[in-house]
Amino acid sequence: MPEYVYYILIAPPILLALTLHEYAHAYTAYKLGDDTAQKLGRLTLNPLKHLDLLGTIMLFIIQLGWAKPVPVNPEHFSNPRRGMLYVAAAGPASNILQALAFGLLYRILLPLDPGSQLFTYFLFMIRIAVIINLILAFFNLIPIPPLDGSKIAFSFLPARWDSLVYSLDRFGPFILLGIILVGNRFDLPIIWTIIRPPVSFLAWLFGNINF
Repeated sequence: MPEYVYYILIAPPILLALTLHEYAHAYTAYKLGDDTAQKLGRLTLNPLKHLDLLGTIMLFIIQLGWAKPVPVNPEHFSNPRRGMLYVAAAGPASNILQALAFGLLYRILLPLDPGSQLFTYFLFMIRIAVIINLILAFFNLIPIPPLDGSKIAFSFLPARWDSLVYSLDRFGPFILLGIILVGNRFDLPIIWTIIRPPVSFLAWLFGNINF
């Protein structure tokens, strides 16, 4: 497969995965009483409103990336900690549901493959959609700010830990980027080692895809 074709085929699954991930955050927050994201134009399926330039480039290059975080004001929730838990979990959950849908579609279409190049490319795109969504889901569940996993984990901590949480929120992105860069520099796939087992298992379970 020519390289330019590869990037053309992976672009739609990446854009859809990132867009629905962020939309799920915004929609959940809105349903729980916080209209911050809606007022800022983030309650939308327009991918341009959600894409982070560096995060999108990283997703294309090393299959690990992120979008612009959806702004949320937990004070608008009746229960701020539980509200943040639901909002944070909504993003990865949307990706797992997408992976399930694309995996079932892949299982249905694979036996029908007529052998045409166009159909082969379409199957490849569906297969990539399963993998990309699972990678995005489990990468975001790592409990390092600004990833969703940190917000899920912090929602279970007592209020006296809030000062530590705020500190980690400031330095977390640098820690995360450092882990990725060090891993790439010294060929130590730290992130991949963490997320590969659940990604591989669900890719096989959903679509019989070996990853």
